[in-house]
Amino acid sequence: MPAPVPAPRSRALLLLLPAVVPTAAVLGAALTVAVLQSTGLLPVVGEPEPSLAAYRELAGGRALLDGLRVSLGIAAASTALALAVGLGTALLARTTRLGGRLLRAAAAATVPVPHLVGAAAVGLLLADSGLAARTLSVTPGQFPPLVAGPWWAAVVAEYAWKESAFVALVVLAALAAGERELDETAATLGAGPWQRLRRVALPLAAPAAIGAGGVGFAYVLGSYDVAWLLGRSSPEPLPVLAHRLFTDVDLARREQALAVAVVTTVLALAGLVLTAALLARTARRAAA
Repeated sequence: MPAPVPAPRSRALLLLLPAVVPTAAVLGAALTVAVLQSTGLLPVVGEPEPSLAAYRELAGGRALLDGLRVSLGIAAASTALALAVGLGTALLARTTRLGGRLLRAAAAATVPVPHLVGAAAVGLLLADSGLAARTLSVTPGQFPPLVAGPWWAAVVAEYAWKESAFVALVVLAALAAGERELDETAATLGAGPWQRLRRVALPLAAPAAIGAGGVGFAYVLGSYDVAWLLGRSSPEPLPVLAHRLFTDVDLARREQALAVAVVTTVLALAGLVLTAALLARTARRAAA
């Protein structure tokens, strides 16, 4: 008797296991250690004693609230821009063959660039004495403070540039699965370009864009290097605050640093849960 063939969904889950299991193990172990140290159960020095002193000290000051506000603002702004640019790039790439290949190549070349290299490039471009100011012949005092300025513009620009390429590639992969056939069928039935865009391309691209946006939001929320290099010294985003506290000469600050890390992780997980809810809602609408 032949062995039963697994369902497509079960087969996909089995293929994901080699990647999911090690990732979950590493993240679970790191988060467990962070929770234990931040609550005094695994102290760097002294005897273990359950305590929420690190969280209370952070809540009593302005650093945590300011970092929370800045981190959420940067993540939301960069994700919105990345979704707009990436989705637009993917939809534009499907219109012409040569232009689509060039846009795909540009997106594929952008993704492997490390964020630290991208941050250095954006800094050299947008600084008050950078390439943009020199090209426009603007004196350093008259150029807007984009790097280390009050609106974190250079930080948002770098994240949006990098994440938009990721969004574009994910959406292009989703559109490659049958979008052309559906578009041609809709055109045969008399649908115009805008109708095909609204009825065919956007519904197929929406789940991929939502998933890529959720992943990008979580990454930006926990990323440290770009905000440290291009941002202001105060207020500090949550990852920068955690790094400063963790490297402080006072070992007692390490519990506070891990408390900030736990808060950041909870926010990122909440964003991913919201993304999963939006994906489920989109799937229900598509099924209806």
